[in-house]
Amino acid sequence: MVDGADIVPRRARSGGRRKTGQQRSDDVPARRLPVAGRLNPLGEQDLARIHDTSLDILAQIGLSDAPPLMIDVITARGGGVNDDGRLLIPQALVDKALAGMRRNFTLFGRGGDHALDLTGAKVHAGSGGASPHVVDRADGSYRPATLADLYDAARLVDTLDHIHFFSRSMIAGDMQTTRDLDINTAFASLAGTQKHVMVSASDPSHVRDIAQICYEIAGSEDAFRARPFLSLNVNHVVPPLRFDTDACMVLAEAVTRGIPVMVNTFGQMGASSPVTIAGCLAQTNAETLAGMVFAWALDPAARAVYGARPMVTDLRSGGMAGGGGEQAALTAAASQIARHYDLPNSTIAGATDSKLADAQSGYEKALTVTLAAQAGANLITQAAGTQAGLLATSLEAYVIDNDMLGAILQSCGQIEVSDATLSADTVSDVVRGEGHYLGHADTYARMKSDFIYPQHADRQPPEAWLAGGSPTINASARETVRTTLAEHYPSYIPEACEQSLRARFNIGLPKSRMRPA
Repeated sequence: MVDGADIVPRRARSGGRRKTGQQRSDDVPARRLPVAGRLNPLGEQDLARIHDTSLDILAQIGLSDAPPLMIDVITARGGGVNDDGRLLIPQALVDKALAGMRRNFTLFGRGGDHALDLTGAKVHAGSGGASPHVVDRADGSYRPATLADLYDAARLVDTLDHIHFFSRSMIAGDMQTTRDLDINTAFASLAGTQKHVMVSASDPSHVRDIAQICYEIAGSEDAFRARPFLSLNVNHVVPPLRFDTDACMVLAEAVTRGIPVMVNTFGQMGASSPVTIAGCLAQTNAETLAGMVFAWALDPAARAVYGARPMVTDLRSGGMAGGGGEQAALTAAASQIARHYDLPNSTIAGATDSKLADAQSGYEKALTVTLAAQAGANLITQAAGTQAGLLATSLEAYVIDNDMLGAILQSCGQIEVSDATLSADTVSDVVRGEGHYLGHADTYARMKSDFIYPQHADRQPPEAWLAGGSPTINASARETVRTTLAEHYPSYIPEACEQSLRARFNIGLPKSRMRPA
């Protein structure tokens, strides 16, 4: 159902609302953000039942394989371990954590207008996917992604206005060790864009390395903690209801180091979570809340983002089906649950099953991203550039999807109804004058402020399009990729800092690759 106001639904149990005196939002730049959250696929009673079921799962079934640190931290606050060794989190602890979790915070870029304000239902779209392949620009084939490809993706996203953050989109297959992979992914991403960066880490010691890189780029640890420009995606659970021990320790290390964490749960409906949307939501919510409670127990001031991202399984093949109507509804409902708790949140939308940036890719991405945005997801990852169920990244798709995201985000804002916009005086002027609005001063004044114009979608009359050689959006996007990567070589890491980082770490991106030929 759709309501007319951006209001957090009333909760059936205590917890979740920001209390007087609790931390408010950081100062943010004035970038105009769409405020959505008017799409509510779940009713109030539905939300209450899902919430209650999630609490029952946490208190009665629990999660297995909790690391000792998590057991110590949770049991010290009232949790327990049953005879099967499963960690139980009672309702009272969940309620207390929900009441005390940090809300209304900001993730930052390193310049420009790139802050991500996570208050209310403000929407930001970005990249993501961690795909092993890239679509080769020369021949369109799939090949293993490299560190240079990741750097190119960051440079390209840096120039695209409607992609608001850069979440690591590819796995650099040319890195020899997991430590090299984690360190170089952070370095290449930070070198390529000044937008907020999201990466991953496979070991707590790698988190310490990434933190040192961030502190050095920021100028000090305190400077980074005040305005964090990098965060970690952490998949702390292996559904159904089993902690990933290493990932939980990565989460703990990140919280300790002042790095924001995306507390992500990535289950598949019908495979690793129940086949029904309601059951999938209840389990996914329980798993995500378990990670959020852990982050809060470690540090109530932690910047932790509720990252429920349930996905759909094509039950004919067992593979992921990220572009269907069921996925769109599931994602929107998960985002509504996050708003129900008034928690900063992220989700996945845009995980098309198409292998190319084609019509299938366009309609699947537009469907899932639109519903996530209209539902008020704060951070929509994988919204641009990903193909083949997150198995490949296409630079051409980034450019096309940037146009799509501009249109979707424009559709999310509240329609302004005022004396100025009702335009009664303008109507009077026009009907007594020229008889049309094209030359009116109000039309000219609002031409740029009220409209988003696509860069690559063709709006020419058919005869002009035919006369121009019948250009396609794909050809236009490929040319933008070519020129951008030939010309846009940003210097976001100061030379002295870069030299220091290269001396301390095994940086695999040659300096020559970061400068124009």
